Amino acid sequence: MIRVVIVDDQVLVREGLRALLARTDDIEVVGEASDGDAAVRVVARTAPDVVLMDIRMPGTDGITATRRIVGATPSTGTHVVVLTTFDGEDNILDAIGAGAVGFLVKNSAPEELRAAVRNVANGDAMLSPAVTRRVMQAAARSPRTRETEVLKVLTDREREILVEIGSGLSNDEIGRKLFISPATVRTHVTRILAKLHARDRANLVAIAFRTGLVSPTDP
Repeated sequence: MIRVVIVDDQVLVREGLRALLARTDDIEVVGEASDGDAAVRVVARTAPDVVLMDIRMPGTDGITATRRIVGATPSTGTHVVVLTTFDGEDNILDAIGAGAVGFLVKNSAPEELRAAVRNVANGDAMLSPAVTRRVMQAAARSPRTRETEVLKVLTDREREILVEIGSGLSNDEIGRKLFISPATVRTHVTRILAKLHARDRANLVAIAFRTGLVSPTDP
C-alpha cells in the first residue's frame, strides 16, 4: 500500500482528496493536517510515502513545511507533491528548492491524482506540461546562473538529455527522441543528478531554465 498524508487548510479539499484516493486498492490515506506545523508532526508520526501539500496555509506555509519534512526524512522515502491552483504567483521554484518532487493542479482529474501519487511513490518526478510552463515563466524572471559555471561538468550527451528533461519529457520520451533505450536515459539522468548535486528530477528542470540551457521561449 502507498501511504499518503493530505495537507490543506480547507476541510472540503481534504475530504475530496481522501474520497478520491479511497477508490483504489493500493493507496491508503494515513493522516491529514491543516497547516505546515501539523503536517510536520503527522509525517513524523505516520512516515508516509507521499505527502499532498498545499502551498498557501495559515501559519507555516507549504514550502516551509516541505523543507522541514524533506530535511528530516532524507532516507525514509517520503516524497512531497505540491497542490496548486495556479490562480496566482505560486512559488514553484521555491517549492522545488524545498524538495518537492511533484506538482498537481487541484482541479486535476481523479485518475491524474492517483497516477501522480503512484508515480511519485515509485521515485519519479511529477511535472505536468502546465507545471513545466509555469517553471519556464518563473525561470524567465529569475537571475540566470552562468552556464559554464554550472554545466561544464556535463558531457554533450548529458546536456542534450538535460534539455529534454527541462522540456518536460519522460525517460521513455527522451529515449524515443534520441534513439536510445529508457535504461540508458536513466543511467544518464542518475549521472546528471550526481554531477549537478541535484536532489531529484524537479531540481533538474529548474537548473535547465536557471542556467539558460532551456529558454522559456523554446517550444
